[in-house]
Amino acid sequence: MSEQNHYNVAHKGMITISIMLATIMQALDTTIANVALPHMQGALQASQDQITWVLTSYIVAAAIATPLTGWLCGRYGRKQVFLAAVVGFTVASALCGLAESLTQIVLARLLQGVFGAALVPLSQAVLLDINPKEKIGQAMALWGAGIMIGPIMGPMLGGWLTDAYDWRWVFYINLPVGIFAFYGIWRYLPDSRPASTKLDLFGFAMLSLSVGFLQLFLDRGEQMDWFSSPEICVEAIGAVVCFIYFVIHTWTAGANSFFNRALLRDRNFVTGLLFAFIVGVILYATMALLPALLQGLLNYPVIDTGIITAPSGIGTMLAMMLVGRLIHRFDIRAIMAFGFALTAFSLWQMAQMTLDMGTSLVVWSGFIRGVGIGFVFVPLSTATFATLAPQLRNEGTPIYSLLRNLGSSVGISIVQTLLTQGTSRAHANLAVAVNAANPALANVPAMLDPSTPAGLALLNSEVSRQAAMIGYLDDFHVMMWVTLLAMPLLLLIRMPKRSAAQKPEEEMAHAVLE
Repeated sequence: MSEQNHYNVAHKGMITISIMLATIMQALDTTIANVALPHMQGALQASQDQITWVLTSYIVAAAIATPLTGWLCGRYGRKQVFLAAVVGFTVASALCGLAESLTQIVLARLLQGVFGAALVPLSQAVLLDINPKEKIGQAMALWGAGIMIGPIMGPMLGGWLTDAYDWRWVFYINLPVGIFAFYGIWRYLPDSRPASTKLDLFGFAMLSLSVGFLQLFLDRGEQMDWFSSPEICVEAIGAVVCFIYFVIHTWTAGANSFFNRALLRDRNFVTGLLFAFIVGVILYATMALLPALLQGLLNYPVIDTGIITAPSGIGTMLAMMLVGRLIHRFDIRAIMAFGFALTAFSLWQMAQMTLDMGTSLVVWSGFIRGVGIGFVFVPLSTATFATLAPQLRNEGTPIYSLLRNLGSSVGISIVQTLLTQGTSRAHANLAVAVNAANPALANVPAMLDPSTPAGLALLNSEVSRQAAMIGYLDDFHVMMWVTLLAMPLLLLIRMPKRSAAQKPEEEMAHAVLE
């Protein structure tokens, strides 16, 4: 298959199933290992600081390797790159499960990140190429559902595998999925014609180093107390300097640069990158907060946390199934505005949570938030690539995935920092009232008497819980305002005038940014 649209390609169903298996496998691994970290820490005799490299190594490696996907496809062909990525990711998963030391599992996770980086953007590019324009919305709905399964189902599946079997099965679960994905891609995906392209090594190195430094800065900043740490200062400076070199090099290298500047001439695509970053911030930051709140403050088991938060993913998939059929009938800006409004409403609901609440508020707010994200994600993916030239998709889809992932990293770092600061501030404000002179504490049980060390310790524990809850609620408020403030940016999407003679499929294809 050439790098053009081939709507009449055979075995579309099998191709779709195969590439979605690869997508789901990669998406699951972004979160499935999180809940198994304490078990890994004991088995591998690692400290708390050391075991976090199991997550960091994967994130950084994937971020660095993602921009390389386009060049690899041009050099070796899309099918060959896809097959190599599936094989490499599956073998690396087996090596993670077999690891007997921290060094071994970190190296295996690095390999997972390198090979897994291409899976999501390649699956998106293939779906765009094998579907006609009037079916792109439905194809992007399917693709979006695949990448949403990971963050939603990962913690629940990881918790169940760890409790029922062993933490190593968190990685072994990828083996059968990888084998089926490889066979389907090898058997049914047509070959693509590679081009003789030369790698701009300097441009790639500068972009990769910039992204890698940024990911380390975001991932370790809160843990290392940000700019009070020399390591974080070096990472911040490295990210900025390398990115400046990359921009200057791209501007002056012309057609030989690593980044294809033709991508920037498509306004649909550029605006889609902005929204991809914003959606990454809103979606993943919120998802990072809720499990910690449920497990850390409300003492929910891991599996129960996964079950309670699962309706969010159900809402997203239901919305994607619906919106895939609506985007060629309604204004794409109205659909996205509706999605943002639902997401903001759900975040307002979450800001009403309390320490003694039941599960219904978590379930319903999560379901509404999931529906809202679904109504944003599919139109965004469709609009971003609707007018991009087919020959640019292999280069465009990795950049789109990279911006979404960077948005998630930025969002998670921001809310974690705000949570720490908000909790400390609330604790200081509440602790002022905890003393023997406060008449409100005169009739408390003897075990809570603030004049005794034991009573003061118990009161401090409760103050810490209340302060942490205030910190979470403040974060939800912040995310609600971020969502609302993103809505005016929809004005960047311009709808062209429609002629009476336009066919419905042409209306959908062109009813995006121009």
